[in-house]
Amino acid sequence: MRRLLYLLPFLLFIGVGVAFYLGFERDPRDIPSALIDKPAPVFDLPPVPGQPATGGLSSAKLAGDVTLVNVFASWCIPCKAEHPVITRLSREQGVPVYGINYKDKPEDALTWLSRNGNPYAAIGADQDGRVSIDWGVYGVPESYLIDRQGRIRFKHVGPLTPQVVEEQILPMVKHLRQG
Repeated sequence: MRRLLYLLPFLLFIGVGVAFYLGFERDPRDIPSALIDKPAPVFDLPPVPGQPATGGLSSAKLAGDVTLVNVFASWCIPCKAEHPVITRLSREQGVPVYGINYKDKPEDALTWLSRNGNPYAAIGADQDGRVSIDWGVYGVPESYLIDRQGRIRFKHVGPLTPQVVEEQILPMVKHLRQG
């Protein structure tokens, strides 16, 4: 019995070491989403104040084509890094991109868009963050690929990179448009 007491801390140490080892193999950005293959949440967001009144965003605008929904904010540093990628995806690669402006001051959002350009087909202002919670947003930026029927098919946490667009998003867009 006494030997078992001496062995217990050693076994506990080994167990913790194995848990750490296995944890380092996981990608922290690979956060599963319960919404994959489910309909996008039903929502209706007003436009960013100062944008045209027709510029708001609702779930109805997402149906009919394969689209990307990008959750962003002017105070988000990674959002600025991904902005050229979003712009290229929208303007050069023909993927409609819609924006959800997350918990942002309207004047800051307008300044950010005028300084960096506006690649979005429409932007909804989610000032209290409730719609983003319905989407399962953990933080900004996050992007969701929506199929023609309005179902979420892909989620990317963190800034989009050219590699993610080329290797994951564009092939999936092509597949969803053909199928």
